Amino acid sequence: MNSIPFDNEQGPTRRAIISAMNRLFAGTPQRSNGRLNVSQLALEANVKRWYLTHQHPVLRELFQTKAAELETRRTSNAQSTDAFEELKKKDQVLQAHCRTLETRLQLYATALNLLSLENAALSGRDADAAKVRAMSRQPQHMP
Repeated sequence: MNSIPFDNEQGPTRRAIISAMNRLFAGTPQRSNGRLNVSQLALEANVKRWYLTHQHPVLRELFQTKAAELETRRTSNAQSTDAFEELKKKDQVLQAHCRTLETRLQLYATALNLLSLENAALSGRDADAAKVRAMSRQPQHMP
């Protein structure tokens, strides 16, 4: 994230607050836990909180605006990361389903090939062998 410039800031308190803002936005806090709130900014700048709320409200508002923008970006990045992970899982499921269908297709192709070979073999017999013949009846002897 872009750092906030000092732009002719003469007061040491304002310079300390701006430096603390830049460190917090960069994710390299020195005195605080790194959360993006006014209390942690005061700790990071090593000033009392009321300096931010009463003497430097413009810096406080600037910090809160930038922190809200950063949080919005993080949220959208997290959502897009979650969506990407979900799509990767769906892709894995679809790839497995595709492999199953390809296996079935190969099995069906083999079965159809065998059936067509059997059909060709059966239909290629001579005409006399395929006809039904009536057999003569032998008289039955009764004892």
